Amino acid sequence: MITGIEDFFTKGCGRCDRFATPDCSTRPWARGLTDLRRICRDVGLTEAVKWGHPCYMHAGRNIAIIGAFRGDFRLSFFDAALLSDPEGILERQGPNTRHPDMIRFRANEQVAEREAVIVCYLREAMRHAEEGRRPPREEGALDLPDELVEALDGDPGLAEAFHGLTRGRQKSYAIALASAKTSATRVARIARFRDRIIAGKGATER
Repeated sequence: MITGIEDFFTKGCGRCDRFATPDCSTRPWARGLTDLRRICRDVGLTEAVKWGHPCYMHAGRNIAIIGAFRGDFRLSFFDAALLSDPEGILERQGPNTRHPDMIRFRANEQVAEREAVIVCYLREAMRHAEEGRRPPREEGALDLPDELVEALDGDPGLAEAFHGLTRGRQKSYAIALASAKTSATRVARIARFRDRIIAGKGATER
């Protein structure tokens, strides 16, 4: 995966063999992605690279992340359950996603057309971060390590697969990660677990 922010906008995320080729999913959306980047920076968000994608932060919290796919590109919000969504434009990443959390674009010009709305949503998310608000904990929800929560927030495919697992399989990952003594070890384990989660398996299944 990339570690330099400019690489995403010129070559892609580095997570597949289409990286730095004309076939990379970022290429058809170059103008729209650049517009999203400008909007995020103009409202005062700090830019970083996480999970191979541009991630925008404020008050020590992740606010939004940009992603590109074959058929669309997206601005996905962290802690999206806090957003009021007055325009009704937020969509779920997949059928197992708990809350609508992304604005989807299917044409480059849609970013400029929706700029005022995007700015409002970003500013609302920034206010929640400044005031330290978090979404209410769902009853019966597992206590997941912060590293796994961040990985799920930044990887829509992984999040959809994880939320589609049985509770027992989800718990197996929580247990496997809780035994790690350092954050770096938990991050490394999540990377190793990714293919297993995508396949619908628990932490100890072969």
